[in-house]
Amino acid sequence: MLLAFDLDGTLVDSRHDIAAAANAALAEVGLPRRPEAEVAGFVGGGARNLIARCVEPHGEKLEEALAAWHRHYAARLLETTRPYPGIETLLAALGRAHVLAVATNKPGRYARAICDALFPGRFAQVIGGDEAPRKPDPAMLIEIAARQGERVAAYVGDMEIDARTAEAYGCPFVAVGWGFGAFPAEAKVARSAEELERLLAAVR
Repeated sequence: MLLAFDLDGTLVDSRHDIAAAANAALAEVGLPRRPEAEVAGFVGGGARNLIARCVEPHGEKLEEALAAWHRHYAARLLETTRPYPGIETLLAALGRAHVLAVATNKPGRYARAICDALFPGRFAQVIGGDEAPRKPDPAMLIEIAARQGERVAAYVGDMEIDARTAEAYGCPFVAVGWGFGAFPAEAKVARSAEELERLLAAVR
């Protein structure tokens, strides 16, 4: 069975590194810093969307700030980013019986660097939002399914955009309750890695 996961807010808590890079970029272009919680709320639509929201209402600063963010984020990618509790054990258990993949709106090179460092060898494929149409477009799940030779059985995420992606693709969505965003009220929500494993075991 092929299972796909979002990355930020689902598998790893990356909010501090993302926000620190954003605030370094804002300082570089002469704009005030944003609270970490506010920047975390901007995560989900890809790097350009993140920085566009950070620089509002100064849209003319977008390209300069985005280039600065890429420099700062690449330099601090793994300073504080870590898996959520129980995730490493969960992936090890799931990987014994399932093929695992990541579909994230984070740029692919950053996503793969994080996965290679924190989850070496766990994922058959990691695809980012600069390599296919971004979520909620189902293109990343379609690409994963095509490359792995089977349909994605379930998609796991922490935000409504992830639920919309699963719906667009046509597979079950399982939400985690520890991430960055709100999920639909009707979503199946895991409050721990153990509960997530039980919910995924019920997927057929």
